[in-house]
Amino acid sequence: MRNSRVLQKTRTGHTAFATTLHLRSADVFEMIGQTGFDGIWLDLEHHPISEFQAAELIRAARAGGTDVIARPGNGEYQRMARLLEAGAAGIMYPRCQSADDARQAVAWAKFAPVGRRGCDGSNADADFGSHTLSKYLQHAQQQTFLILQIEDPTALEQIAEIAAVPGVDFLMLGPGDYSIQVGVPGQIFHPLVTAAQQQVADAAVAAGIALAATSVSVDHARQLAEQGAALIFAGCDLLFVRDGLNQLHAQLQQIAERTQADH
Repeated sequence: MRNSRVLQKTRTGHTAFATTLHLRSADVFEMIGQTGFDGIWLDLEHHPISEFQAAELIRAARAGGTDVIARPGNGEYQRMARLLEAGAAGIMYPRCQSADDARQAVAWAKFAPVGRRGCDGSNADADFGSHTLSKYLQHAQQQTFLILQIEDPTALEQIAEIAAVPGVDFLMLGPGDYSIQVGVPGQIFHPLVTAAQQQVADAAVAAGIALAATSVSVDHARQLAEQGAALIFAGCDLLFVRDGLNQLHAQLQQIAERTQADH
C-alpha cells in the first residue's frame, strides 16, 4: 500500500507543496509527481467531476508518485468514502462550521476507534484486497489525513473547539469564501482576512495539529511557510494554461504589428 508523500514531508518537519488541477487529464495528474509536487488538490465541490473520473485521475497521480487531496461537498459521506477507497491520501472538508461538524467529518474519514468510516478493503487504497484487514486498517489510519476548511466568521469563533477534535490533521482557512462572508470579496490580503489566517494558524499550533494554506504567489507561499504552514497549495492548471496562452499571443501580436509596419 502506498504511503502519503505529504505526510512523509510534514511529519519530518518539511513543508509540502501541492498544486490544483481542474483539467481532467490523467497525463497531467501523472506528470505532476514527476515535477516534484507532493500533492494535487482535486475539487469535486465546485467542479462537475464524477466519482469514476476522480478514481481514474487519482490512479494516474498515484502512478506518478503524488498524493491527491480530494474535496467533496459538505455532508457527502459516500463520496468521501469512495474517494479514499480510490486512493486519495487526503480529504479537504469544506465549510466546517463547528466542533460537531468536525466530529462528523472525522467519523466519516477515519476508521474506528477514531471514527466510524465504513470498510470495504477491495479497492485501490487496499491494493485490491491484497492485505489482511488489520494491516489495511492500520495503514489507512496512518497514511491518510483530514483537512478542515474554515470559511466564515461563525466557524472562526469556534476555531479552538474545532481544532481540539481528535482525528483532525490540518486546519485551513478558505480565504476566498471567507473574504466574501466578511464583505471584502477577493481581497485576501485585507486585514480581516489576514487576521483570520493568523487565528487559524494559532489554533493549529495550540492544538498540536498542522496548518494547510492556499497561496496566490511564490512570495505569498514564502509568507505562509514562515507562518508555519506545513502544506501549501500553489497555482492552478487553468491559470498556467491561460497565462501561457496570453503571453504567447501577446508575443505573436508583436510580430504581427511589426509585419504590418514593414508594409
